[in-house]
Amino acid sequence: MALIVLAADKGSPGVTTTAVALAAVWPRRVLLAETDPAGGDLVYRSAAAHGGPLNPNAGMLSIAATARRGLVPDQLWDHVQPLNGGLEVLVGLGIAEHAAGLAGLWPTLGRAFAALADSPHAPADVIADCGRISGDTPAVELFPHAALVLLVSRTEPEAIARVRDRAAALSARLHGGPRGVATLATPLIGVVLIADPNNAGKLAGQVNDMLVHAQTGARVVGTIADDPAGAGQLAGRKRGRLDKSLLIRSARKVTADLYQQYGAAWSVPGGAPQGAGR
Repeated sequence: MALIVLAADKGSPGVTTTAVALAAVWPRRVLLAETDPAGGDLVYRSAAAHGGPLNPNAGMLSIAATARRGLVPDQLWDHVQPLNGGLEVLVGLGIAEHAAGLAGLWPTLGRAFAALADSPHAPADVIADCGRISGDTPAVELFPHAALVLLVSRTEPEAIARVRDRAAALSARLHGGPRGVATLATPLIGVVLIADPNNAGKLAGQVNDMLVHAQTGARVVGTIADDPAGAGQLAGRKRGRLDKSLLIRSARKVTADLYQQYGAAWSVPGGAPQGAGR
């Protein structure tokens, strides 16, 4: 694996929590990149490894100048900050207006993110939190370089309808048209549902059937527990055993399922896993 991007359509928040949860249990070294052009959240909700706040000027904002001169994948680490708990993050833009500084650089970033897994010095996968997307969102330029595009959706009817339509639009953009299950193309488009654990399996099956019937080229790859308490623990706002939370347990299941299906294509670099709850 190399680059995994997460995004949502209008009305389906939860991308950042899902991205952080997956990164926290990822079984190899991972870099969490906040690539939402509207601005990042981690600088407001998470503490740095030293206990103080994250530096909002080190991350996507600082990488712009480097990327304009060409970007070698290992240069990404020069802009990374560790969170309390060890997860390595590329902090997002402070406000949407800063996105102008990245104009034209999204494909360069996509190539660097995708190539980081093959770095001879510090290999890692990249999980990119692209936030909410639309047809003209510049972060979509990362998607052709990804191995996996995960659309995060809640389970209200309007959210399911939007994720179906967004998956179809992305399939047309990335693959050239609608596709059935037998003709899945790279990058794979997956859907992660944020759902009540009590009926997550039933909902996942229903949504998956809908995606296949609509020939979106996407399918449900897992569910993340709708767990406000776990999300608060993950953000450091609440105390508790994060590794025992429904959120982290479901994130572990999603990650394990992804590796079971696609692990044969992924090399496993050396080094101890990082982050919480592994």
